[in-house]
Parts: sequence; C-alpha cells; structure tokens
Amino acid sequence: MRRRVPTQHVEEDRISADRKRSGAPKRENPWSESKLLLCCISFRLLNALVLQTFFNPDEYWQSVEVAHRIVFGYGHLTWEWSKGIRSYVHPLIFAGLYKVLKFTKMDTRWLVMKAPRLLQGLFAAAGDLYLFRLARLYWGDHTAKWAIFCQLCNWFNFFCMVRTFSNCLETVLTLAALYHWVVGERSLKSNCFSLFTARQLALFLAALACVIRPTSAIVWMYVGLIGLIKTDKKSQLLFEVIVIGVFTFGASCLADRWMYGKWILVPLNFLRFNFFASGGNYYGTHPWHWYFSQGFPAIIMTFLPLSILGIWWSKQWQLAGLMGWVLSLYSCLGHKEFRFVLPVLPIGLMFAGYALARMQYCVEEQCFDSGSTLHEASKTKTDGNMFNFSKGKMRSWGHACIIGLLITNIPTALYTSLVHQRGTETVMHVLSEEIVRGDATNIVYLMPCHSTPYYSFLHSNVTLRFLDCTPSNEEGYVDESDRFLAEPALFLDTFLRNEVQLPSHFVLYDSVEKRLLPFFKEYGYQQVRRIFHAHLPVDHGLINHVIVYRLGEGR
Repeated sequence: MRRRVPTQHVEEDRISADRKRSGAPKRENPWSESKLLLCCISFRLLNALVLQTFFNPDEYWQSVEVAHRIVFGYGHLTWEWSKGIRSYVHPLIFAGLYKVLKFTKMDTRWLVMKAPRLLQGLFAAAGDLYLFRLARLYWGDHTAKWAIFCQLCNWFNFFCMVRTFSNCLETVLTLAALYHWVVGERSLKSNCFSLFTARQLALFLAALACVIRPTSAIVWMYVGLIGLIKTDKKSQLLFEVIVIGVFTFGASCLADRWMYGKWILVPLNFLRFNFFASGGNYYGTHPWHWYFSQGFPAIIMTFLPLSILGIWWSKQWQLAGLMGWVLSLYSCLGHKEFRFVLPVLPIGLMFAGYALARMQYCVEEQCFDSGSTLHEASKTKTDGNMFNFSKGKMRSWGHACIIGLLITNIPTALYTSLVHQRGTETVMHVLSEEIVRGDATNIVYLMPCHSTPYYSFLHSNVTLRFLDCTPSNEEGYVDESDRFLAEPALFLDTFLRNEVQLPSHFVLYDSVEKRLLPFFKEYGYQQVRRIFHAHLPVDHGLINHVIVYRLGEGR
C-alpha cells in the first residue's frame, strides 16, 4: 500500500533538490511559516482597528447589515435581496460571528461594529500567508520575503483587505486556490500520489470563491482552460470540476433556499442583472480602458514599474496573462470599481517582489536566471545584472526603490484609512451617543442612499430612514436620492409636511446645508455636531463635513 506523502513536504524537497543541482547558495534560515502567520495576524488585526473611513456601501449593506438582521432581528435588506441577486453565503459568515457574540452576551455595540473587520483581518492574514507560499513555489524563500513585503506595504491592501467586502474574501480564496493548484500541477510532474488532494482542494476553494462572488469564475476560466490544455488526463479533470462544482453550488443553493424561503438561483440572477442587463451601469460607467489606464495603476501605485520588470525578468507569462485576462474581461463591463480587480493585485505585487529580490541578488553578485520557475541562482555573476550596472549603482537604485515605495504607500494608506471620508463612520458614533441619552428615536439621512453604515454600527432598534435609490425600468423615473440632490429644499418641505411626527435627527452633508437652513429654523432643528469628512471631492462633489441636526426641546 502506497503511503500518502504530504504535498507541502514534497514541494519543499523538490525545491531543495533544484537548489542543489543549480549550485544555489544554501538558505540557512528560511522564514518560519508559523512566525510569519503570527506577524500577519498581528498586522491585520491592527489594520482592522486603525481603519475608520468609508469606501463603498457594499462593505456594510451587503454583508454585516444582512448578518445583523439575521441574528438580532432588525436591519435593512437592500433591493438586491428582493431581486435574489445576492447569496446569503457571505453574510452567514458574519451572522455566525454575531451569533457567538449574542450567545456569550458579548454583543456590545463596539464588538458588533468591530468584530466583522477583525474576522476579515484573520482571513486577510491567511491570504498574506498564501501569497508567501505561492511566491515561494515559483521563486523560493528569498523572493517570497520580498513578495510579502510588497503585499503588506501596498496602500490599497491596507485600505481595503480588512473590509467586509465579498471581494476581499474572494481574493483570499483565490490566492489559496492558486497555491494548491500550482502544487497539484507540480506534483503531477513528480508522479506524486498527493496530486488529487491538492488539485481537489484548489477546485473546492475556487468553487467557494465563485459562490461568494460569481465573477470569480473569470479567474478560473483562464486557469482551468490552461490546466485542461496541459494535462493528459482531461476527462479526469473535467470529472473533478463537475463533481466539486455541483457539490459546492448545491450547498450554496440549500443555504439560499433556507434564507430566502424558496428555491432561487442566485448566480444566474447575478449574471443576468450585471452582465446581460448591464444593471451595474445604473451606478455609473467608465471608459473601456479605465482598468488599464486608471483603476489597476491606482491600486498598485508605485509598485507598478517593479511589477512590469518582474514580469519581464521572470518570464512567467502564464501567471502574468492571468492579470491581463481579468483586467480585459472586466473592461468589457460599463460599471467599474477598484475592488473588482482586487484578486489580481497580489499577483502584481508578487512580480514586484521578484524584481526587488533580483536586484538584491545582483547586488550580492548572485543573479537570478530570468527563465527559472523555481528558486535558482545563476553561477554567473554579471549576466543577470540589470542594464550591466555596477554593484554599487544597483545597491543605490534598489535602496531608492524601497524608500520610494515606503514614502508613497504608507502615507497614502494612513490618510485613506484614517482621514479621507471618515465623517460617515464617525457620525454613527455621534448618533449612538444620542441614542444612549434617549435623544435620538427617529433618524433620517438626507444624503445619497447608503452613504453611511446602518444598524450594524448602531446596534440599537430605533427608527432609521434614508433616501431610496432602487433602480427602476420605468422610463423617466427619478429616485428619492436624485430628487433630493436636485431640489433639497422642495424635497424636505414635502417630506416634513407629510410627517405625522417630526424626526428627532437629520444627518446631511454640508454641500446642501445652506439650502435647508430655513426649514431647520422653521421647525426648530439645531445643529449638534459638525464632523469632518474629506479634503478632496468624492462621488457627489466636494463634501467637507457631515452634519447632525436635532429637534429642539418642546417640539
């Protein structure tokens, strides 16, 4: 009976053998994965606690708000849930967390607000570890260290990866699946018995990523097609894809059947709305080239030149092609967002890590062979030296790159995470204080819809209302949010005259405050807080402050 060999050990033994054959210097102290994971967990938990700003409504409204409603019985479901284009699989993760907090009677407002980001921080740390593992599979320990450096220093990763977007969990699952897929491919070449375990795990993680976010199928169409072309056992691979896909899809359908109360095909509804009906265009469109000219360059920022160098030097065209494939297919959609291409950002950062590692090896007069696929050191001392620079010039240029990366990414990460668009989260703390004092019982948000978090950040069952922006096929239809922005005074006048009881609080942006002051004076509302929001224009123009008005005593 053949003994099953652990996949990771097989791959490490192979890397070790490749090093010996290539004459590469022995790595005396490779990084311990357990220590690295502990560092990543500490970093991401701190990242989650530091984050205090708003990015996109889906962070709250499509995850923790839904989970809050499931567990605590109150919370808002947006129109997507009535249309059945969202799966409950992702919110159920946070619902499980909330259930634990409720059962242990630890569901304080602070924990209900922070715990989901802390949990996502743990997921993000696992993604960091898998990035390290994937880079090590391709280029060894030294490059993997630089890859994780790039991953942790990138501003957008710090700003986005601990948020409760489905895109963030999709990215983690994609990294884990790619790692096990590559392990499976290399085990196949070694005729290792553990091949099927690695490949099946990769397929399961890929299927789960597609359940969390159906557009993840774009990544796996590319990876799977290349895998199918390269393998001699095509029927076996197809059988595994079908079995694992049907099992995972079936499990997600059962979860949605349980939560929706009826059978519903969420992936089909999602694709029908976003791809076939171009429903996402309701939220704005961008030119076809946006991901190439603005979107991806903005999130990878100063790592981009190094990423391009890493692609050229490593000659890993298949891996680089995955990035191009994803960016190209997403470019076909009218509605575009930075977070949609988050799953390929770590791959770009891996290539940047390769470039930095190669520069250091050239400084040490041990240069990479540009065609290597694993960690191999060339015996030549100068052939790999970029542009044939001297060792001193290479060292200076490498140091300049690292300093440049740090001084551009760290301030950007801190500014976007602590300052830019912080008002719409901070106002929830103010409203919570008003609720605790008994002053806030009926709050109306006079802002573009979904501008703030909701019950998941207040954890109090008071009356909340916001301006509706549900899409409609009715010709000429203008939703409440657009009607308010067009004529704030007229809208508020109509709203207040139809109210049986005046709201206790209004929340609004300073951009419309002057036009509403006469009405606030007439009805006896007084400003209680003016909260800084942003220095720079955002989606609805320049908005410097979020303002809270409270109904005066005796009204």
